[in-house]
Amino acid sequence: EVQFVESGGGLVQAGGSLRLSCAASGFSYDNYAIGWFRQAPGKAREGVSCISTSGGSTYYSDSVKGRFTISRDNAKNTVYLQMNSLKPEDTAVYYCAVVPRRVGVPLLPVLYEHWGQGTQVTVSS
Repeated sequence: EVQFVESGGGLVQAGGSLRLSCAASGFSYDNYAIGWFRQAPGKAREGVSCISTSGGSTYYSDSVKGRFTISRDNAKNTVYLQMNSLKPEDTAVYYCAVVPRRVGVPLLPVLYEHWGQGTQVTVSS
């Protein structure tokens, strides 16, 4: 059974940091680009960042560029999202998902599959 489990969310003050992880079981990340998405209450799910199969190519939305860093460890079947300088507008449920191609762009939710259950990130002002 394929399972994706996100972890690392929590409550943090503005300016703080969190590191999200997404671990896959019953599945190999090797041939998939991986994306992180988020969904705030009442809003559509949006792409945050993605990383290519090799890890050599990354993409960030304008809203997180310079603050978030995506990385992957294929040996551990895990992808990470380091989030620094968090803002209240970063509050959302964060999800990881995969796409069966080398690069992750375009970072559109409809193109991705195998969604995890999400992890809540709350940033207080």
